Amino acid sequence: MQKGKLLYEGKAKKLYETGDSDLLIAEFKDDLTAFNAEKRGSEKGKGALNCQISTQLFRLLEQNGIETHLVETLDENHQLVKKVRIIPIEVVVRNTATGSLSKRLGIEDGKKLPFVLVEFYLKDDDLGDPIICDDHAMLLELVDRRETLEELKRLGRKINEVLKAFFAERRLNLIDFKVEFGVDKAGNILLSDEISPDSCRFWDMDTGEKMDKDRFRQNLGNVKVAYEEVLKRILEEKQ
Repeated sequence: MQKGKLLYEGKAKKLYETGDSDLLIAEFKDDLTAFNAEKRGSEKGKGALNCQISTQLFRLLEQNGIETHLVETLDENHQLVKKVRIIPIEVVVRNTATGSLSKRLGIEDGKKLPFVLVEFYLKDDDLGDPIICDDHAMLLELVDRRETLEELKRLGRKINEVLKAFFAERRLNLIDFKVEFGVDKAGNILLSDEISPDSCRFWDMDTGEKMDKDRFRQNLGNVKVAYEEVLKRILEEKQ
């Protein structure tokens, strides 16, 4: 499958046409951004690591009943994916308070939440991806019915259930994560975009060390080393 016209370039990926109108090629970039792209950087090899990590996690989720847009991984930086219409809602699932949640509500950083929290954010860089409620989503016509919002919440919780247990076996706490969903031509809701240390927070269970993009956000260094360690632990059972 060959790359065609560049259709879209985001902060972490490029999307290209293919010879099949239902398929696209996703290229994972080495770019790093934070704080709505106010902070920018690059880490050579980061894109390849995220591509491999996302491939492994999407396959794991597929084995557990979550449909995804992934067709196959073409090489270390490229995936062949189904063309979808992205729902402009970022679904954020939280197990532990940190980041914007702690800042907004004054909850102690690192406090385990009494239940899994699912939040919606409007996918709009110009507005700073603001938090929204169900009524906002309907008002903005981001979805055509409330049942779709309930399905996004259900899928977010199911993904969390699978990934939290998976990473716990590998001595990583899944603190929170962001996922995006798309709708294919048949109307199916598919997990899209990626799941990687760019979109998740992982804390080492033994040391509390952060193993994700917070290393870039907080100037902790060793971003690539942390991502490599996450991939290593994901692949442990395959060795």
